[in-house]
Amino acid sequence: MENTEVKNEVIEETVTEVKAEKADKKESKAPRKDGKREFKKFNDKKNLLEDKVVSIGRVTKVTKGGRHFRFSATVVVGNRKGLVGIGNGKANEVPEAIKKAIQVANKNVVKVALIDNRTIPHEAIAQVGRARVLIKPAPEGTGIKAGGSARVILELAGVKDVISKSLGSNTKVNVAKATLEALVMQKTPEHIAELRGKKVEEL
Repeated sequence: MENTEVKNEVIEETVTEVKAEKADKKESKAPRKDGKREFKKFNDKKNLLEDKVVSIGRVTKVTKGGRHFRFSATVVVGNRKGLVGIGNGKANEVPEAIKKAIQVANKNVVKVALIDNRTIPHEAIAQVGRARVLIKPAPEGTGIKAGGSARVILELAGVKDVISKSLGSNTKVNVAKATLEALVMQKTPEHIAELRGKKVEEL
């Protein structure tokens, strides 16, 4: 009997220790009390980012219990002063998907080179999937000659005078990503001169 009681006490102590360890792990992995994830933020007073939804998709999964819907959202954020980013989020509800997409877009914000804070330095072509997008600088007063998701990217990036054309597929998400890639390719004369170790006048 004594051996049985000792064994039971040992087992109880072991179970208590395991439960305590699990509780510690849960506390360490617990989310922040304010419910917000930590991510790179650009939303300060100087760089307040706007957001626009590019597309919302729905996927239906048919099971014995019925149909289950999931939504995906693609969102573009930018401050209209050279900062722009794109993100995708998925959830069971549209608002939650958009919220996730905005968080991802904030993490992916990039700086775009602009000339006189209105147009791009040079022509560029970028391709994502089957979508190919051409962007060209334009004289002052031209405005944004672009449509669809390409226009959203260019507006939020702060480009005021530009000509854009879709040369391939018109898939909204891929066109938006291709437009962003073309903007990332842009290099100012000052940047090129710095890379070559020369002055702008020498180029």
